[in-house]
Amino acid sequence: EIHSEDLSQEELLDVLNQYRRKKKYYRLKNGDFLNLEEQGLEELAAMLEVMHVSPKEFSKGKMKLPLYRALYLDKMLEQCSGIYTDRDPHFKKLIKNFKTIEDSDYEIPQTLRSVMRKYQKHGYRWLRTLENSGFGGILADDMGLGKTLQVIAALLAARNEGKLEAPSLIITPASLVYNWQEEFRRFAPELSVGVVAGNQAQRRELLERYQEWDVLVTSYDLLKRDIAEYEEKQFSYQVIDEAQFIKNHSTAAAKSVKVIRSRVKYALTGTPIENRLSELWSIFDYLMAGFLYGYDTFKKELETPIVKNQDADASKRLKRMVSPFILRRLKGDVLKDLPEKMEETYYAKMDEKQQQLYDGQVIHMRRMLEKQTEENYRKNKIQVLAELTKLRQICCDPSLLYENYGGESAKRAACMELIRSAIEGEHKILLFSQFVSMLELLEQELVKQQIPYYKITGETAKEKRVELVRSFNSDNTPLFLISLKAGGTGLNLTGADIVIHYDPWWNLAVQNQATDRAHRIGQTKVVSVYKLIMKDSIEEKILRVQETKKNLAEEILSGENGGIVNMSREDLLELLV
Repeated sequence: EIHSEDLSQEELLDVLNQYRRKKKYYRLKNGDFLNLEEQGLEELAAMLEVMHVSPKEFSKGKMKLPLYRALYLDKMLEQCSGIYTDRDPHFKKLIKNFKTIEDSDYEIPQTLRSVMRKYQKHGYRWLRTLENSGFGGILADDMGLGKTLQVIAALLAARNEGKLEAPSLIITPASLVYNWQEEFRRFAPELSVGVVAGNQAQRRELLERYQEWDVLVTSYDLLKRDIAEYEEKQFSYQVIDEAQFIKNHSTAAAKSVKVIRSRVKYALTGTPIENRLSELWSIFDYLMAGFLYGYDTFKKELETPIVKNQDADASKRLKRMVSPFILRRLKGDVLKDLPEKMEETYYAKMDEKQQQLYDGQVIHMRRMLEKQTEENYRKNKIQVLAELTKLRQICCDPSLLYENYGGESAKRAACMELIRSAIEGEHKILLFSQFVSMLELLEQELVKQQIPYYKITGETAKEKRVELVRSFNSDNTPLFLISLKAGGTGLNLTGADIVIHYDPWWNLAVQNQATDRAHRIGQTKVVSVYKLIMKDSIEEKILRVQETKKNLAEEILSGENGGIVNMSREDLLELLV
């Protein structure tokens, strides 16, 4: 409710209209002059513009505004002297909640208290504050800072508090669907997770029983194909991961996520979005439709003035509007919470064609091993190693083994997704593979997508290596491809802060040595290390052995070829189950 003790409603309306006409003074009825260049009027006019309130509506004294305008209103009113005196208790409580997130009563789930870092706990409380105030928001932490964990903590807490009255829906790029499933298994095994994937009949059957799960995970691509199946369904939480996927609001992916009905909406992205204004509009259109107006209005009043005319006032206005609903921390902001090196496993899952090739090679190997005596097995280690290499190549990309393979490579797709996210987040990357031919396949993708890169293999001359390393550490080239054997010595690549192991294998010492090309003296940033692992494959089994049987791993999995010399026939058969 608006009051002015000195002016009638008619006079107040007249003052605002004269201000909008850029007059310098206004003559009051009592003969006094009012200075129209005072900052308070400027702020008031800007506030009315943002909230799309006409002077006539304002001067009436009472206005109805959407709840999501409250935080902006508070920021503006703080700067307008004399008109911020009376606020009702609900308004005060809402503003206080946002100003005291750190002291909020949202309990961290017991099982995650020792797992979550301090900044992640703050992110969790921020998500819960948004939810309980009826808002949506963008968690825009840098990649590697654990956005997934913060969301999982919020969903787990909601379940513990009896607030998961309907399932939640996670929508993500196809390459990350199984990553989410794995993260739930790791951090919140008590939440049941259904993956909406497979063929159309399988997806339809799962969606018919959607209420049997706490969480459903699907991809943007499958969501738009299945959207008719979702129309009548209600969800508790809806989370879009890598939210830049809906940056173009006219695409089917963007339209599909906006059809879903859910009580709470979150968006996650590791890339800066403040300067990509149409992308920002599309994400907010999903979170809180109308918050940034219709797109035509947004473009006219904010995007064009900011982008084309470098309008500082419009830029400041937009920042004030969106900042309460975006939480972004860079690694540099939370250094004291982080180890020097952060390791993460990135999962991919084979499609049907790739899986058939993999299963065929497993059956072939099992039959070969079962026919052999222990003595023959020991004599034929080289042959066994050759067959194992084929299995690994199918995991990496079946094109390494089958010249005319025309299907998908799940790991290559996941890798390219990771590279794109890292580049958009302004990171520099080292990518290692033991297969030079795999680097060549990746090069084809990089050329297609116009991503610049350097490459070192065993063939690269020593002088050339030094030159490439020096260039990478000083220029803007985002990616360095390195054959694992060539990456051993003399490569001081401290320009990179992300390391990707495309085909992690048994020998941890070799992997660590490669990682240390970036994580070494002279490195000023935290290094994130990603291992790309194919789900339900020998790669995942080797990883489990490394994690759960460290002594055994060191004993039998050391050496260039994973200590195959030390492995019994039974050990190897067990890995092929």
